[in-house]
Amino acid sequence: MRREYRFDYSKARPNRFAAMFKGQAKAVVLDPDVASVFESAESVNQLLRSVISAFPAKVKPRRG
Repeated sequence: MRREYRFDYSKARPNRFAAMFKGQAKAVVLDPDVASVFESAESVNQLLRSVISAFPAKVKPRRG
């Protein structure tokens, strides 16, 4: 960070969301118009898994 931000580390707190991302999880931020279509993270994952399963076997992306 730049010096002019003068971040006060004495006021810093632990990331309250860190426990949600244990292991190989990745955080992805959806644009508001895309996020409005989904009711939950599970519905996003379900759709993405169905799209991935439609890929040809040689093109399937690796996890991780």
